[in-house]
Amino acid sequence: MSNTLSRREILKNGGMIAVGLVAPRWLSSIAEADVLRQAKGGKPASDTILVVCQWSGGNDGLNTVVPYANKAYYSLRPMIGIQEPKVLKLNSEMGLNPGLSGLADLFQQGKVAIIQNVGYPQPNRSHFKSMEIWQSASPESTMKYGWLGRHFDAEMKHHPLNPVVALGLSTEQPLALAGENASIPCFASLADLRNMIGDADSEKMLREIQGMDAPNGTATRAVQNASRSALDAVSILQKQLATYKSQSTYANDAFGNGFKQIAQLIATSPQTRVVYFQAGGFDTHARQVEGHQKLLTGFGNAVNTFQKEMEAIGKADKVVTLVFSEFGRRAQENASLGTDHGAAAPMFLIGSKVKGGFHGPNPDLDNLFQGDVKYTQDFREVYAATLDTWMGGDSETVLGQRFSPVDVFAV
Repeated sequence: MSNTLSRREILKNGGMIAVGLVAPRWLSSIAEADVLRQAKGGKPASDTILVVCQWSGGNDGLNTVVPYANKAYYSLRPMIGIQEPKVLKLNSEMGLNPGLSGLADLFQQGKVAIIQNVGYPQPNRSHFKSMEIWQSASPESTMKYGWLGRHFDAEMKHHPLNPVVALGLSTEQPLALAGENASIPCFASLADLRNMIGDADSEKMLREIQGMDAPNGTATRAVQNASRSALDAVSILQKQLATYKSQSTYANDAFGNGFKQIAQLIATSPQTRVVYFQAGGFDTHARQVEGHQKLLTGFGNAVNTFQKEMEAIGKADKVVTLVFSEFGRRAQENASLGTDHGAAAPMFLIGSKVKGGFHGPNPDLDNLFQGDVKYTQDFREVYAATLDTWMGGDSETVLGQRFSPVDVFAV
């Protein structure tokens, strides 16, 4: 089969077989990518795993990583500032929200890197636009697709990709996972995967709709083969998931359920290199303190349990979790006891192979930009480190230019 088989040819010749309305979206996504990566060869992929945890809504960085020793913090936030006795102190100036005891425990073990004041030039306070910028890694909108999708596009030029090399736990594919050729399947939950493939009749139906084999060398036959390969890969994954019995207990909340499923995937799917997960609720315009702390408690407890489970199954040295939100919040509280859309905020990298501690200066609350914390670290420098050092990729190709990677990985 030709290496130049186009997406249009696939849609034209095999649309009703695997890429159109008959087959589920995840199957057509895997199949299309599999067709387009045929006959590739090259270096083996890295065996490290990246978990991306997206906090949707715009997380309040100053009430997450609290500059409790800075008097300006309490002047800006007389009502919602975290009072010093409640702060989980990490050093003489900075500490964590009281809900983040699970994260503080990992920080003390050297397993949390806090990258301060992360943002980008000319920040945008729109949820939609700023999330697009973070997921595409292109503030100027010059790069198509998502940063992880482009990474896998580049990988496909060197070697074939396993159909489950990356997975999204979401109802819709995040832009970050979108690629020109690399199509990454997304499921709302592992229960959806089990319901589709775990049922013998459903799987039989999906295989039967591929139809009789078309002639060798045709686009239709290529799609049929790719669809069967995709079904085989996901069927194997489903059977592997069924055999794993976690010894860890997660809370029944968004973060607990998310990290529980991610742990299952990592424990049972050795081919998977990226898992993308998102949780919302961080748009805290009013009555922020209690709700924000509840969200952070869920995250801190879940990521702590997840890290312990990775250690228990011998994967701790292979897994890093990257945490981001589309923007921070304004430095000054609003009249509704909340905060409005802002700019720079901290990112987290969590795992046994990060250089734990603070990276970058503390927020300068006496030198704000239009009421926002100024960014001192471009988020693409964090992505560059993740791509080059952790994922074995080429950040200059993926990001479209050279960024100086943050020295945050202990590898």
